[in-house]
Amino acid sequence: MAIRALAERYRRHLLESVIPFWMRYSVDTEYGGFFTCLDRDGTVFDTRKYVWLQGRQIWTLSKLYRELEPRDEWLRAARGGVEFLEKHVFDPQGRCYFSLTREGAPASYQRKPYGAVFVMLGFLEYSKATGDAAYRTRAADLFRQVEKWIAEPGLLGRPALAGAPPATQLADVYVTASMALELFHATNNDAWRTPMKQSLANILPHFDPHSGLLTEMAGPGLRQYPEGRLVCAGSIFEVAWILFRILEIEPDPTLKEKLLASVEAALEFGWDREYDGFYYFQDLEDKPTLQLEASMKLWWVHAEALCCLAHCYAMTRDEKWRRWLDRVDKYVFERFADPEYGEWFGYLDRRGNSVLTLKGNNYKGCFHIPRALLLSAQKIEEIG
Repeated sequence: MAIRALAERYRRHLLESVIPFWMRYSVDTEYGGFFTCLDRDGTVFDTRKYVWLQGRQIWTLSKLYRELEPRDEWLRAARGGVEFLEKHVFDPQGRCYFSLTREGAPASYQRKPYGAVFVMLGFLEYSKATGDAAYRTRAADLFRQVEKWIAEPGLLGRPALAGAPPATQLADVYVTASMALELFHATNNDAWRTPMKQSLANILPHFDPHSGLLTEMAGPGLRQYPEGRLVCAGSIFEVAWILFRILEIEPDPTLKEKLLASVEAALEFGWDREYDGFYYFQDLEDKPTLQLEASMKLWWVHAEALCCLAHCYAMTRDEKWRRWLDRVDKYVFERFADPEYGEWFGYLDRRGNSVLTLKGNNYKGCFHIPRALLLSAQKIEEIG
């Protein structure tokens, strides 16, 4: 398929299949916010509202309103999500609940910062779409709070334990980089360069010196444990394209080449050469993983692969990235996309068969797929 045709395909799929599904079935017009536990045909099977997916859908709809088309229905739905979170998401200490009832009562904590990360990103993108500076301020304040929670997990009820080896999380690098990058673009304030540059430094311990792959956790002596050898190709794709965008602002040619090499290593290491698609998790030394779902093929891993490959090809114009983009595109539209009801299936077995009919749950919502389709189309169109 011609490269421009890929961009057209992604925009069409976004507007005709993915977003219509979420707008038709997920928007709660009575209480605000979004249902995310949706079966194949959009039937709601759990009315609880998972906070990080609320923030993610606010981000998505606000982003589409601002960069694709100013549709009132998108902004209206985003506003309903923002107002729902404003009323219900924060506990008396300023922490974010992980889930809420349909009406907004607290349902659970996660004891991790990631719900707050996406509340922050949702508020920030909504402020950009509406010009409401108050939500930009709220987002900046939340960023600083998340930094504290990452540095001191005990503040969220996860104290340091004597037997736990010191380690850093690749996810923390990604979320800090993502929030700082978006704050920089929203405010044009050079103060946000500092956390962006810190993210570039914090990625370095995660490079495996032998394979060049990025590990999910990094720390001295951690390689003896399964978590120290754990690799997720999807995480590598996602953190790489975020950092590529930061490197446009804070150039570091050596790190750029190191990230490109890691992406290429992840493509080769993570691709299932018997059944196609990317494994979810793998062990650097080919030992068993503790994750029972390691051999499955997940929606977000492949969405992030599309986005990362579009960035790599746009940056380098090297045809090897284009060949991989065609390969992943073919797998996605043959295996994940649902031509009957729209959107994508989320969970495939190793052979590529869907094992669950759902289109959304407490982890899958309106985010990875629409973000990847939009950003991939934009990157491809930059090529001209």
